Amino acid sequence: MTTPTSVRKRAADAPAPATASASAGRRPERGARLRRVGLRLVALAALLALWQLVIVLQLWSPVLVPSPAAVWNALLETSGTHDGVRGYQGHTLIEHLGISLRRIFIGAGAGVVAGLVVGVLMGTLPWVRVVLEPAVAFLRTLPPLAYFSLLIIWFGIDEAPKLWLLAIAAMPPVAVATASAVASAPTALVEAARAIGARRGQVVTSVVLPSALPEILVGVRLAFGIAYSSVVAAVTVNGLPGIGGLIRDAQRYNQSDTVVLGLFAIGISGLLIDAGLRVLSDRLAPWRSHT
Repeated sequence: MTTPTSVRKRAADAPAPATASASAGRRPERGARLRRVGLRLVALAALLALWQLVIVLQLWSPVLVPSPAAVWNALLETSGTHDGVRGYQGHTLIEHLGISLRRIFIGAGAGVVAGLVVGVLMGTLPWVRVVLEPAVAFLRTLPPLAYFSLLIIWFGIDEAPKLWLLAIAAMPPVAVATASAVASAPTALVEAARAIGARRGQVVTSVVLPSALPEILVGVRLAFGIAYSSVVAAVTVNGLPGIGGLIRDAQRYNQSDTVVLGLFAIGISGLLIDAGLRVLSDRLAPWRSHT
């Protein structure tokens, strides 16, 4: 015979439906994440094996394609002091990378801020969009080397032209993404905010920008990617110390192992920055998926 006490006990022992469903939802997600990590590790191992196979079969000269061991030795040599020589040209690899990252964060950061301002103005004021959109599109289509020489004439060969180059390269994608996202903000939310007496600035900061945030963050990711692709162009003149200058200087002396090492340093640090931006995007806009 079932008593009220036994019914209550079974009900207390049973898992809460919400907790059970949440746990069941996390398990497939964790498994999918582990599968992605495993697949990427397998792909990386396959690439390393193919690289080593090319060296073993001597399909190309080691001067053109250095072996993984040669790149590893270049990493060790540029990371410390050997035979009285510190790193590469007096700076270790991490110092070269740090100087380039500082340039990227300052230059691209200024470009992102400028792109946000220009994008918000273009998205909220139609006449500003008519005036500025051709200029933004013009800058977006220019390769960095096309205007770097002019920046050198204007600002000399010190840090200023490098920072301006990165800022100009990073601004257009943020401006375009911000303008598009701001212009497509939900009309119903905007009208509701105006109906309760919100001013234009309040509508922009409280409704439009939060709605546009995911697309803006995508533009920021693109901006830093373009800045990274421009970092070698930014050190065409007076690039040492810096990871781009290290690559260009090693290329002059056919030090392909150091060149490949510099490319790995740029690529890996770029992946880490992009991963950080993705985490930031997930935290600030968790309701939207990311590509």
